[in-house]
Amino acid sequence: MSLRILFLGTSGSVPTNTRSLPAVLIKRQDEYLMFDCGEGVQRQMIKAKVGFHKKMKIFISHMHGDHVLGLLGILQTMALMDRERKVEVYGPVGLKRLLESAREVLQFCLTFPVEVYEIRDAGVICETKEYMVEAAKSSHVITSWAYAFVEKPRPGRFYPEKARALGVPEGELWSRLQHGESVTLPNGLIVNPHEVAGPPRKGRKIIYTGDTRPFGGFAEFAANADLIIHESTFDDTLSDKADLDGHSTPRQAAQQAAAAKAKKLVLTHISARYADPSVLLEQARKIFSDVLVAEDFMELELPLSEC
Repeated sequence: MSLRILFLGTSGSVPTNTRSLPAVLIKRQDEYLMFDCGEGVQRQMIKAKVGFHKKMKIFISHMHGDHVLGLLGILQTMALMDRERKVEVYGPVGLKRLLESAREVLQFCLTFPVEVYEIRDAGVICETKEYMVEAAKSSHVITSWAYAFVEKPRPGRFYPEKARALGVPEGELWSRLQHGESVTLPNGLIVNPHEVAGPPRKGRKIIYTGDTRPFGGFAEFAANADLIIHESTFDDTLSDKADLDGHSTPRQAAQQAAAAKAKKLVLTHISARYADPSVLLEQARKIFSDVLVAEDFMELELPLSEC
């Protein structure tokens, strides 16, 4: 099952010639999950050939303009393209008021329903049959949420020869066993999934921090993540400024990733002062080896775990 991460915007606070404002898109089967929605995100989607009609959920980390002002633009563009499928939006208290004000002042008309879920407590905020999204309160200068996208365990590898040996006819019963169900054969024999399949396989886990200083509990929240997308607005020499403004440095992001025992770290929300972000990469790699600095339109694929 394909799981791709597309970085639509990687700048911090203001756009540059090469970086748009924050937006990260997870592409999973026939669904998009967008984390933050900076200004101009719909243009980034068009350039990346991302459609406007797929099933979509949007997660806003906090109510600073560079993370949320693109929400009105993307919804308006979807309406102009005659979208009919609903969009779910999750984020801090204030999101509903933003959309209500847009409807009143801008005569904001939509062709589809928008369901807004304002987060008041940490924990699971969204759950489907195959995955869940958790929120953790981060440490910015206003209320801000970090997110964990967590796939649920998948059934273990199916062994057809074991099913045949137990007399399970190929077809629907195989499918049910592959999906973790026990089945009863015509002769009354009950066959359990563990008899014909390996142990369940771990789902993938992606962390998106939004804007934040390092915060307590992050290692547990992000434990064993396949990918941590961590803001890194300023380099290590500006750690005092980072702390004052509610941001992180490469060293701090790398320390967080190491403490969580993550597999990969991507730095984003890069200040416009870094035309060449190599200094950020070098500082992070002193602590954590598998790290990248995000660029607009960079795309990563996370393979399925075999165990």
